[in-house]
Amino acid sequence: MPQLVDAVHPDVASGPADPAAQMEALVREFQRTAVERDQQGGTPQAERDRIRASGLLRLVLPAHHGGHGADWITAFDLARRLARVDASLAHVYSYHNLGVAIPRIFGSEEQRHHYEAATVREGWWWGNALNPLDRRCHLVADGDNYLLEGEKRFCSGSHDAEILPVTAVDQASGALVVLVLPGDRAGIRLHHDWDAIGQRQTDSGSVSFERVRVFRHEVLGSRSDAATPFGTIRACLTQLNLAHIFLGIAEGGLEEARACLLGQAAGGRSHDPHVIQLFGELWLQLQGAAALVQQAAVPLQQAWDRGPALTAEERGACALRIAAAKVATSRAGLDITSRLFELVGARGVTRGLGLDRHWRNLRTLSLHDPEARKVEALGAWALHGQWPEPGFYL
Repeated sequence: MPQLVDAVHPDVASGPADPAAQMEALVREFQRTAVERDQQGGTPQAERDRIRASGLLRLVLPAHHGGHGADWITAFDLARRLARVDASLAHVYSYHNLGVAIPRIFGSEEQRHHYEAATVREGWWWGNALNPLDRRCHLVADGDNYLLEGEKRFCSGSHDAEILPVTAVDQASGALVVLVLPGDRAGIRLHHDWDAIGQRQTDSGSVSFERVRVFRHEVLGSRSDAATPFGTIRACLTQLNLAHIFLGIAEGGLEEARACLLGQAAGGRSHDPHVIQLFGELWLQLQGAAALVQQAAVPLQQAWDRGPALTAEERGACALRIAAAKVATSRAGLDITSRLFELVGARGVTRGLGLDRHWRNLRTLSLHDPEARKVEALGAWALHGQWPEPGFYL
């Protein structure tokens, strides 16, 4: 589909070893089976293995450890490209990139270097059992180490992950602490209980922990009492990542509708003035959302580069831009993906086309956290100049 806003990060070089070129090849490959796999659900094992083999699990890891050393602008852009054809894979792959950043945010320098180097060396895929609002996991002292007990829900990408970041309530202090555990540690049970209308291949079900041994070096730090603004930066990363996935889903849906309209079977529908006007309206929404996403990406990267020197004001300004982008992509994306059928007509509801997956995926993922909280924070800033209070989702 013609684009006025170029989504390619200018620092990405071209060439066979370029991560952008690798992702494009995977996107073309995954597109062939995306509709069928969405209908089947379950773990996309073959596709996850193809991502492993591509080397893209090293995307955001530092070059001195053998990673690509890509910035977040590039990482989010690649997730957006993947989301155009397969939102589930974009979800779990981008969560891996968010996972490998955890040691830098919450851990010591020693922990950071250990996990970055080991991820490259061992080819680890990072899953997710963080869900900070679910506090049913408790960390209990056991001699010099700990035991983990409890359960977590909404653990996207936990199946087939070598590393599982977890949040748990420290029984001694009451703080919400971040742990990093091997996915195959004794006592960890992954449940096949994800049964949502969308994001069917994200394995976003629950994980239970039964007297799981946790060694002291696997405890990174507290998520509930960050000492610096940078200690709260993961919420910004997660939210902008989701905005990119929302945008990619909407772009992919509109592009598939366009292909249907221009196909021979569509007849002269693409020349209907009402269809042309509707396509223009949806395309226009997409451009506005894309512009807000791009406006948020650079401040986020700057905030990341600032590290512990990041100020509360810089963090607040970054969070507001991200909130605006997230709300805009959610609203525009839901409208666009629900109106694809008006564009294509009656044949658009054919199960084989799979156009419905775009709305189902976006509707499911858009409920990750309350949109109203972001709008309220934006209003407080616009009306009173009030910086947002850092939280798990802002």
